[in-house]
Amino acid sequence: MAVSTPHERARPLAKGSTYPAKDLCSQCGLCDSRWVAYVKQSCAFLTQRFEAMETAAHGRSRDLENDDELYFGVQQRMLTARLQRPIEGAQWTGIASRIGMLALETGLVDAVLCVGQSPDDRFTPVPQLARTPAEVLAARVNKPTLSPNLKVLEQLPGSGIHRLLAIGVGCQIQALRAVQPTLPLEQLYVLGLPCVDNVSRQGLQTFLESTVSSPQTVVHYEFMQDFRIHFRHSDGSEETVPFFGLDTPKLKDVFAPSCLSCFDYTNAGADLVVGYMGATLGRQWLTVRNPKGQQLLDLVEAELDVAPVTSSGNRQAAVQQGIEAYDKAVKLPLWLAQLIGLVVERFGPKGLEYGRFSIDSHFTRNALWLRRNHPEKLEAHIPAFAQKIISRYRLPKT
Repeated sequence: MAVSTPHERARPLAKGSTYPAKDLCSQCGLCDSRWVAYVKQSCAFLTQRFEAMETAAHGRSRDLENDDELYFGVQQRMLTARLQRPIEGAQWTGIASRIGMLALETGLVDAVLCVGQSPDDRFTPVPQLARTPAEVLAARVNKPTLSPNLKVLEQLPGSGIHRLLAIGVGCQIQALRAVQPTLPLEQLYVLGLPCVDNVSRQGLQTFLESTVSSPQTVVHYEFMQDFRIHFRHSDGSEETVPFFGLDTPKLKDVFAPSCLSCFDYTNAGADLVVGYMGATLGRQWLTVRNPKGQQLLDLVEAELDVAPVTSSGNRQAAVQQGIEAYDKAVKLPLWLAQLIGLVVERFGPKGLEYGRFSIDSHFTRNALWLRRNHPEKLEAHIPAFAQKIISRYRLPKT
């Protein structure tokens, strides 16, 4: 329940203003609302507050001696699932969209904070407060670009919205949790999406044009556990590109600085996380962090084919080799990239071990990026769980 409101004179930053996080700003939208008054305490790139956030949201912080919690955060339950009747056009089977629809249909919430797209461009995000299941359904499919989700908080006062389901990625949810006590809400539910390596719209275009055969027809894509990027085109066809065949020299700097300095891949502040990184191909990975997360899962579980999480293979040698290859911006010939991909797909990490591979790879890369670009932030910015993970590897000297 709301206990206070931002100062009446606090207003969004004027267009063209420098945002407080400067080059590290993830454009989460908080500074485009009156809640900019709280930016110094709430911005993930100005103040790290994982333990306080986890304790406030889940009743405790993660157990650093439990390897699953070290990597994936506070949890009551972890599983894989798929909708028995997948939603047509959804990126996966549509679990996140279905939860949003059911939250409205059952009256659990008055609105769902989700992200639609511009009528002129499939990949330009348009945050919205959806009031109907049809609006949630229309917003299905990921938009892999920076999105100012929290700017719609400006619409809450006087809207009649008292119970909200917010769907978002880690930096957005960290800011949202920080200002939660000041929001004019009776209940807030948070459905989190795992997130890594977002880009600006221009950066996305660079990525597509350097990677896929027909950039203009891509509907969505994802880096998958077979170590290939899976692209779906508007005609329904699919195209895959091996990770190891990417044009690393061209793409090394395309990702947003906020993503290169982020350690919240698994969305630590969400009640329920729905993604893919800990699941095998064809399934989705879910982590229930607290009773509200179970309440969200209860909405849809009868419609799911549920299975336990699995884990196989060993990630560590591949991670160490990848650190050096990325740092040197190595570009492999396509035949070699495909051969390595086949070997890694057969013998490499799968299930939760693939999730750990991805976290290890990105945390070590991001620590190195911070060391070189923001050494003044290095000690305070990397949370304890990330420091423990990074310490398992050798980083190149700066």
